[in-house]
Amino acid sequence: MNTFDPIWETKYNSGHTQRYPWDAVVSFIFRNAPRDQPRNQVNILEVGCGTASNLWCAAREGFNVTGIDASISAIEYAQQRFKEENLSADLQVADFTNLPFENNSFDLIIDRCALTCCGFSAAKRAINEIHRVSKTNAIFFFNPYSDFHTSASSGKKLSDGLISDIQDGTLVDTGQLCFYNRSAIELALKNSWNIFDIEHLELEKILSSKKSVHAEWRVLAKKIGDSI
Repeated sequence: MNTFDPIWETKYNSGHTQRYPWDAVVSFIFRNAPRDQPRNQVNILEVGCGTASNLWCAAREGFNVTGIDASISAIEYAQQRFKEENLSADLQVADFTNLPFENNSFDLIIDRCALTCCGFSAAKRAINEIHRVSKTNAIFFFNPYSDFHTSASSGKKLSDGLISDIQDGTLVDTGQLCFYNRSAIELALKNSWNIFDIEHLELEKILSSKKSVHAEWRVLAKKIGDSI
């Protein structure tokens, strides 16, 4: 199964953009950036950065930012925006299961619902790659969708935990997705990362005639040991 769903290239090529950062990512950066380093020496990586709105915010605040996405259109848009606003960033087209970076390079790593777009085994490979390129004591923000999500039970089951053709909930027309329970999160991070904070968020639409729940995990983990 591909680690990148081509639906995202179609979306970005058709003008889909995210111009402003996700609040959870902004909070993650400012709460966890090393306090004993100047911001321009704090290296932040986002995997599956899309049009790099989170990194745009971090770059404006003086952090050293890097992002990868498999969508050529998304990266081209982000590169042009950073250029127009005179912001510096390393933005590349790449697969998150084979990161083009040296070992021990990053202080903070962001996954904002990107790894949830591939199967469990591919996500594990990506998390091992994130571990490889992370510095000692680096902090990883892992943000997959939860199996409590309405969309988790409304599509076609594929291999490796993936669901496609979602027909209900807030994730219709988002291609293939994996939905995580607590055990799947712990398995994905086992032996390589120490989970020190985990939140499960559920938002229920209450004015609709049909119940719909948006559910996701927000996990903070610190690098430990060698990935396997």
